[in-house]
Amino acid sequence: MTFERAMQPTIEPMQDHDIETVARLRLAAFFEGTGRTLEDDAAGLRKLLAGDGFEAALVVRIDGVPVGSCLLVRDELEPAHDLTPWLAGLVVDIPHRGKGIGTTLVNAIEAHAASVGVETLYLYTWKRATSTRLLAGLGWRHSSRMARRCC
Repeated sequence: MTFERAMQPTIEPMQDHDIETVARLRLAAFFEGTGRTLEDDAAGLRKLLAGDGFEAALVVRIDGVPVGSCLLVRDELEPAHDLTPWLAGLVVDIPHRGKGIGTTLVNAIEAHAASVGVETLYLYTWKRATSTRLLAGLGWRHSSRMARRCC
C-alpha cells in the first residue's frame, strides 16, 4: 500500500484564480455578521492585485489550494489616522493552523515591505491570545490594539 504525501506549503503572489477562495477565508475570519459580501472582498483583492507593486497579496498553497493569505496594504479598510502601511488580512484556514504558516506569511510580508522601503509596518488585531502570542514571538510591539514593527 502506498500513501501520497501532502506537498509542502508554498508561498506565492496571489493570482486572480485565488481570489474567490481567499475571499471566502477572509469573510469567515473577519467579516462574518457584517454587510461585507464575497463580491465586495473579491473586488478589493482584485484592486490590490492591479496596484503599483508597493502593496502585496501573498497566498500559501498546499497541494495547489490556497490555505492562507496575508496582505501589505497602504490603508486599512476604514482609515481613521495617518498610520501606514499595514500588514493586513492574515488568515490561515482552521485545519492548517498551528503549523507555522502564519509565521511564514508574516515573515514574507515583512520581507516585501522592507524591499519597497518600508521602515515601520502596522497591524490591527483583536485581542486574541493566538494573535498576541504569534506577534510577540515575531518581535512585534503592542500598543493598545495596534502593533508595529520596524522592518
